[in-house]
Amino acid sequence: MDIVSHRLVSRRATAPLAGRIAVPGDKSISHRALMFGALAVGETRISGLLEGEDVLRTAAAMRALGAEVAHEPDGTWRVAGRGVGGLVEPADVLDMGNSGTAARLLCGVLASHHLFAVMTGDGSLRRRPMRRVIDPLSACGARFAAREGGRLPLAVQGPKEALPLEYRVPVPSAQVKSAALLCGLNAPGITRVEEPEATRDHTENMLRHFGATVQVEEAGRGRIISLQGQPELRAADVAVPGDPSSAAFLTAAALLVPGSRLTIAGVGLNELRCGLYATLGEMGADIVVENRRMQGGEPVGDLVVSYGELHGVDVPWERAPIMIDEYPVLAVIASHAVGTTRMRGLKELRVKESDRVNATAALLAVNGARVEIEGDDLIVHGDGRALPGGGLVETDMDHRIAMAALVLGAATDQPVTVDEAAFIDTSFPGFAALMNDAGAVLSPA
Repeated sequence: MDIVSHRLVSRRATAPLAGRIAVPGDKSISHRALMFGALAVGETRISGLLEGEDVLRTAAAMRALGAEVAHEPDGTWRVAGRGVGGLVEPADVLDMGNSGTAARLLCGVLASHHLFAVMTGDGSLRRRPMRRVIDPLSACGARFAAREGGRLPLAVQGPKEALPLEYRVPVPSAQVKSAALLCGLNAPGITRVEEPEATRDHTENMLRHFGATVQVEEAGRGRIISLQGQPELRAADVAVPGDPSSAAFLTAAALLVPGSRLTIAGVGLNELRCGLYATLGEMGADIVVENRRMQGGEPVGDLVVSYGELHGVDVPWERAPIMIDEYPVLAVIASHAVGTTRMRGLKELRVKESDRVNATAALLAVNGARVEIEGDDLIVHGDGRALPGGGLVETDMDHRIAMAALVLGAATDQPVTVDEAAFIDTSFPGFAALMNDAGAVLSPA
């Protein structure tokens, strides 16, 4: 049983982190596997599914829409799908908990189905903007009703016959791109989505895996994705790799605790998710990839992470789309590097579970780091020495802020405490126990 509950404190590790561990399944792929399984004809089996609260909300939503979703005794998940266009009207409100990914992708699914549905979420999710998907999805003929600013709760009325979409995503967002593509599945003709910067392509990979016709054209730094609508998706088994965003926290801990050498097995290495590891390489991090392989259409490998001196770097704004979830933990790493690290163009971080630019700066400042914000840039100054620590971090119900703070505490002089940690399980069940297995010292405050 995980020890996470309410306040959690992280103390300086008493020995180097070592051993071989595995992180939970990739959250982005887990959400999509359940949705595509529900939209396919036949039975899909999913292994390695992340069984955190966020993904379980998606499983419950697909059940409510008519798919059969079951957790088998051997740990795999079985999804008996309804086929594209075959979802049924849910009898109750769909509660997506804390998951912005699930809510936005599900909007795309619902928008082109002729049914009425209402979606809500927890306090954090109800503050997050949904207008970015409502506006493009409305072009298929769907009607939406939401709170001011396009915020949840949100009602969706799908059209009798959906229209294909032609949309240019204004800012790099895999969620918006994916919502449009999922909407296009149940519309005749070709749906085309252009993104200005290439973002994670799990949706495109999974569309192909389930039998859809997808074409991707390079367009400068971005891509144009074309999808043939109304395919008959065929059930296809999915092996979910380890989540690279979750692996980032164990990677950071190993880089910060002197003498550490930690192997993180089976991590997804999609090139559009690996911006953090490119940045860490520039900082001088000792990270070796072993046993590279393909798993469920995604590249996978084992990360061997060793402690060593790191140096500050300038992280270009163009890299943000492929490491958007990793900035809080990168900032923690940067606080122990020699020199200044400037992370540019973090506007998108302001509309996550919290304003992660301000929240990350606050978690570092309260523990003695020198940190600045200039516009949408986050600047962290380090001298290669451990921070004083001793701070209480206000997480604002943001799981990544909480985990980044707890990783920081493994290397600070004084313990670091987070004000609330129970919601970490929404994305990384067993986080505290896994950190402790590796050699960290986390316990209830």
